[in-house]
Amino acid sequence: MDTTKKKKLPHVFVILFCLVAVAGILTWIIPAGEFDYEAVDVNGTVRNLVIPGSYHYVEDGKPTNLLDFFGSFHRGLISGADVMMLIFIVNGAFSMVIKTGSFNAMMGALLRKFDGKEKILVPIFFLFFAICASLFGMWNDFNGLIPIMVGMGIALGYDAMFGFSIVLLGIGVGFAAALMNPYTIVIAQSIAGIPIYSGMGIRVAIFILFSLVSLWWIFRYGKRIKADPSKSLMAGEESLFSFDKEELKQLPMGKRETATLLVILACLVWIFYGFLKQGWGNTQLTGVFLLMGIVVALIFGWSPDKIAVEFINGCKDIVFGAMIVGVAKAVLIVMQDGKIIDTIIYFLSSQLDGLPPLISATGMLIIQTLINFVIPSGSGQAATIIPLMAPLGDLMGLTREVTVLCFQFGDGFSNLLWPTANIAIGCGIAGVPLNKWWKFFLPLFGLFFLLQLVFVWGAVMAGF
Repeated sequence: MDTTKKKKLPHVFVILFCLVAVAGILTWIIPAGEFDYEAVDVNGTVRNLVIPGSYHYVEDGKPTNLLDFFGSFHRGLISGADVMMLIFIVNGAFSMVIKTGSFNAMMGALLRKFDGKEKILVPIFFLFFAICASLFGMWNDFNGLIPIMVGMGIALGYDAMFGFSIVLLGIGVGFAAALMNPYTIVIAQSIAGIPIYSGMGIRVAIFILFSLVSLWWIFRYGKRIKADPSKSLMAGEESLFSFDKEELKQLPMGKRETATLLVILACLVWIFYGFLKQGWGNTQLTGVFLLMGIVVALIFGWSPDKIAVEFINGCKDIVFGAMIVGVAKAVLIVMQDGKIIDTIIYFLSSQLDGLPPLISATGMLIIQTLINFVIPSGSGQAATIIPLMAPLGDLMGLTREVTVLCFQFGDGFSNLLWPTANIAIGCGIAGVPLNKWWKFFLPLFGLFFLLQLVFVWGAVMAGF
């Protein structure tokens, strides 16, 4: 009898629990320290930038005791409440749209339109997400489209992971292999003192190559699960958005369904305008989606009580995903209390001093990738790291363009990896377990990292 067991990752909450425990232990080992910061106007926005050479030890760091450790989960949930409420409200609103049947009808109309040519939808949507993220730094703006793409992946005969990967890889690759991302490239180049949007040629090549590799990976996974559905990473998982392709094709697109489509499109345009022109955040985004869900429900004649019941049912379905965001925040809470984040950054950056340029650039890329775990913000990481890395790169024979490229790669691609970054939000909205995403993405991340090294080494040798 075959007694071998299929290896699997531990439950995602077990992984996060262990990460918080490790962070707590580190607060007893790593000395507390801080950099000094100065307020500097960067392209019209005042940002607190690290003062190079200002790192110093402090006495008020708090090592994590047993009660602090278990209390950090409560504090993490509070810290992540803004994003958690975004997940609840977006899913509650979309669940109402789905329950009306209008979403199914819209998917059916799309499938009839592209009957026999469904695969063309994948690169079209992928490039739409990638280009918007690359040019405008859009990420959270697309959270409301995640359920649509998950539903499309299932409707095309694949699974939730297939549809989810179209939107998340599109956004993530566009953000990381960006041409003009205002939150990473523009801020980093401004702080580093190099011309904004310089190095455009290599950035175009990077964008094209990483997009092609991502599309290959998506289609490769799709081909595998089409041939053998049991190989789906979502096998055994109950999807929030389950559809049958042939049944969808039979659904009519009536007046109420058309009205729903117009409401959704109007809301999406409103959201894009708000984020790009009005400086919106999660509060406005959730407000628009809640309004959208209610308006669609009223179009279908729902009573107030039915609206309330279906909204709550939608929220119930996503509790697991929303909780991941809050629990992951506990890692940062513990490290912030211990005041060890700046110490880690100082230690990592100091390891590069005196190394040859190729090794230094490799180390810089690795460090940027690791630091994004504790500073999961492109602009925040730029303000913290570039003032340190730019002059350090000068001493090691690296141009500031290379330093910015390492930052761009390290910050960008790891957003699709670390549980403290945006991927946790996307998984929560899609109903895709984070550990299942890691199974899908980790081999691709390894390939991405090798390609990053090729570009970084090439830039160093070419004097970019």
